[in-house]
Amino acid sequence: MKKAVAIITARGGSKRIPHKNSKEFCGQPIICYSIRAAREAGVFDEVMVSTDDTGIAQLARESGAAVPFMRSAKTAGDFASTDEVIMEVLRTYAEAGTEYERFCCIYPTAPFITAQRLKQAMEMLDEADAVMPVIPFAYPPQRSVVMEGGRLRRKYPEYANARSQDLEQLYHDCGQFYACRTAAFMEAGTTDVTDLVPMFLAEIEVQDIDTPEDWEIAELKYRRMMGRTEQKANHADTIL
Repeated sequence: MKKAVAIITARGGSKRIPHKNSKEFCGQPIICYSIRAAREAGVFDEVMVSTDDTGIAQLARESGAAVPFMRSAKTAGDFASTDEVIMEVLRTYAEAGTEYERFCCIYPTAPFITAQRLKQAMEMLDEADAVMPVIPFAYPPQRSVVMEGGRLRRKYPEYANARSQDLEQLYHDCGQFYACRTAAFMEAGTTDVTDLVPMFLAEIEVQDIDTPEDWEIAELKYRRMMGRTEQKANHADTIL
C-alpha cells in the first residue's frame, strides 16, 4: 500500500465562470497553482487530476500531474459531490491494484494553497483522521437577518443585543483542500469524519472564487500576497 495521493478535482463544466478550472489567473492556468503546490509538498506518491475534460487532462499532464483515468459522467455532473469524486478515484485505483493510506483532495481553483500548508496537513494526519482548513466568519452569523415576505427579520432574535465578543466563535470551510485517512473516509463515506481537526488559516490566504467579481478580488489578493513575499525575501537578502 502506498502512503499518499493528491487528488485535484477539475471537471470541465462551469456555469458562472466558463472554463474556470483552466482559466488564466495572474499569468498561468489556475489549476497549475494546485498542481505545483502538491508536487512541491514532497509528501505524495502521486499527484493526480480527476477530470472529464480532455483539455484539462492535457494541461494537467503538461504541468506534471498524472491523469491515469478520466472521470465518469456520473461524477462529472452538476450535482455530484466532492465525496463521490474522491470515492470514485480511490476505488478505481484500488481496482487497478494501487491503494493509498492517505489522500488530500485539492480544489483546482485555490491559488493560495502552498506546499507548506499541504505538508503540514498531511503531517497532522499522524494525530487525526482528517484535516480541514478553516477561518472565522468575518461577521457573527448569530447576528444575521433573513427575508420573509419582502421584509427583513433577525434569524436569531435572541442574540439581537448580544455583544459580538460574547458570541461563540464560528468557523467556515476555506474551500481549498481536505486531508484524510483513507480507512476513515471509506468507513464514513465522507471527509467529514468524527475525528476531524482544523487547520486555521489567515484571511489573506483564502478567497472563494465563484463569480467573476470573486476572481478579480482573488487576483488582487494574490498579487498583494506575492508582493509581501518578495519584500520579505529582498529584506532577508539585504541582511545577509
